[in-house]
Amino acid sequence: MKRIFSGVQPTGNLHLGNYLGAIRNWVRLQDEFGDCLFCVVDLHAITVWQDPDALRANTRETAAAMIAAGVDADKNIIFNQSQVSAHAELAWIFNCVARLGWLERMTQFKEKAGKDKERASVGLYAYPNLMAADILAYKGTHVPVGEDQKQHLELARDIATKFNHDYGVDLFPIVEPLIFGAATRVMSLKDGGAKMSKSDPSDNSRINMTDDADAIARKIKKARTDPDALPSEPAGLAGRSEAANLVGIYAALNDSDAQAVLAEYGGQGFGAFKPALADLAVERLSPIQGEMKRLMDDAAQLDAVLRIGAEKARDLAAPVIAEVQDVVGFLRP
Repeated sequence: MKRIFSGVQPTGNLHLGNYLGAIRNWVRLQDEFGDCLFCVVDLHAITVWQDPDALRANTRETAAAMIAAGVDADKNIIFNQSQVSAHAELAWIFNCVARLGWLERMTQFKEKAGKDKERASVGLYAYPNLMAADILAYKGTHVPVGEDQKQHLELARDIATKFNHDYGVDLFPIVEPLIFGAATRVMSLKDGGAKMSKSDPSDNSRINMTDDADAIARKIKKARTDPDALPSEPAGLAGRSEAANLVGIYAALNDSDAQAVLAEYGGQGFGAFKPALADLAVERLSPIQGEMKRLMDDAAQLDAVLRIGAEKARDLAAPVIAEVQDVVGFLRP
């Protein structure tokens, strides 16, 4: 049986990169895989300090974005991580399986902790173990990931392999990544070498899912580019990271590829291309934004979706956790 697990952090400023790189792909996966869990990973969010009221609001906003984008809450399990204790319980067991050397190699910790890693939380250091628990608590088999998350998925595979070996069982599956094509890694509008990020101090670096049409047009107009016209072939984008990023965004929003975009706009300057990109972004995002607003105005409905999803997730995780407890040697009621 194939089972999808994927999650997104509720840390505010949900942006175009989250939509194109994750949420939109979930909508497509639900038609291909009959068994999908989509999680708002609020336990991951608190690896850095979060204002409690903001965290609650962001959790609802993230769930609203999933549903507004087309993730079917009746067909799939949509829930927030902290409502299912299996994640934290299995993460502790995996803390005792994973090796320090494995975590030391995680490049994202080094990037997020920066130079002052001694002041980073233990949670930020160990969160790849929690990510493994997120997936394996449900015996997930496939995870849609961007290139920047492949290392964490490899760690989940290592943890599953070591657990199975140490206890002489075949309990956990070896998870497979699902990596998509165009715009799986959307870059900053201000720096084509940096990923579009919620944490970037410049709001102009990203298109937020809550931006109105004027804000989207303004940000794309101000996006960093170079003075040259667009090439006629994708090979001509080599060394032009900002141009490649805008072409990739257009291709993803239009369900096409860079070749098709350049066939239409090759030879033209950004004065013509940017307005076309802005119009396309507004056309694709406006319906989602309208539905997000409607859902956000009904917090009780969102909370009910997450509560029902958590109940379903707990039912799936319970036998897995019981099996793990027996294998490890814990006494159970």
